[in-house]
Amino acid sequence: MPILIDGHNLIGRLSTLSLRDPDDEEKLVRMLGSYRGRTGRSITVVFDPGGGFALPQSRRYRGIQVVFAPHGSSADIAIARRVQKSRDPRGWLVVTSDRDLATTVERLGARVQSADAFARELQLREAEDEGPNWKDESLSPDEIDDWLALFESHDGRNSLDDNR
Repeated sequence: MPILIDGHNLIGRLSTLSLRDPDDEEKLVRMLGSYRGRTGRSITVVFDPGGGFALPQSRRYRGIQVVFAPHGSSADIAIARRVQKSRDPRGWLVVTSDRDLATTVERLGARVQSADAFARELQLREAEDEGPNWKDESLSPDEIDDWLALFESHDGRNSLDDNR
């Protein structure tokens, strides 16, 4: 069952991340990449749009589909639309603690897991990985360039600081 995650909602539930951190999205995607590596589950994380510029709407990183809602929209709307347009809405697990979004996607047939419950599972698996055999994987130069292009505006500033 693929997982569809309300990104900023989940970040707010993780004790190791903060929505005030300009790198919070990248850190979450790294955590999800490790989780995907252990579980093999298909994961899409949806974030609210950034500042007053256009981010690429969708990218892949370590097997995680990273989606930014279109400017003028929200992650909640993008998630509900994905479930609604799906051929099999019952095949989705939506991770959110937003009650309105949870109600909407449940009515469409999707399963819902609270962001709190998923955060506990994610952090438990992270703690298990930090044992003696845990190894930090560095990004390749191409991955670094991709992330810089995604999160920096044309003038070199961190575009996520502009507007959340």
